[in-house]
Amino acid sequence: MTGRQLAAQATRTKLLRAGKTIICQKGLEHTSVEEITEAAGVSKGTFYTYFRRKEDIVFELSRGMFGEILAEAKSFPGTFPEKLAHYMSEFSGYIQQGSVRLAQEWVKGAAFPADCREKTDRGKLAEDLRDMEELIRYGMKQGMLREDTPAGILAHTFVDLLYGQLLCWCMSDGSYSLKERTEEFCAEYLEDLLKDYVCG
Repeated sequence: MTGRQLAAQATRTKLLRAGKTIICQKGLEHTSVEEITEAAGVSKGTFYTYFRRKEDIVFELSRGMFGEILAEAKSFPGTFPEKLAHYMSEFSGYIQQGSVRLAQEWVKGAAFPADCREKTDRGKLAEDLRDMEELIRYGMKQGMLREDTPAGILAHTFVDLLYGQLLCWCMSDGSYSLKERTEEFCAEYLEDLLKDYVCG
């Protein structure tokens, strides 16, 4: 990577961090591009080199490190239900770490795209479904799940559960730990949900 590319990456990271801090404090609606650029120490015009609108910050942050969480789940030692539990709890934990305010802004933008005019983050759902199905197919390839496991159906089921928990957490204004709730769900139900598909 060239020096210019490294500098561009550093500037983009500063904008994302500044945007996250301010949006978590004030909400997206009450945050201006000027506030983000001032906090990042760059000009307003620089913002538009990297993002089209302030909503893009929320969409970008929503993706975060989910690819790394998938890779960690694949290498996590143990049974497939344990790998899946790790994925689901880390997924929820990363969202919780970003703050309930940021999650609420993301849900609003994804659920009510008209409020965000041009850009929506409906692609995030497709990415999460793809990642979940990839993890299930990995389990099948490793001989941890039966070959006839309905990977697509299970992927939708588990992502529906994660998104449902996310929505309830947002509606509660973060009154409990999303990660702990996900861990409780996994400990109580994953073995039963997967019992017909786990090998051995």
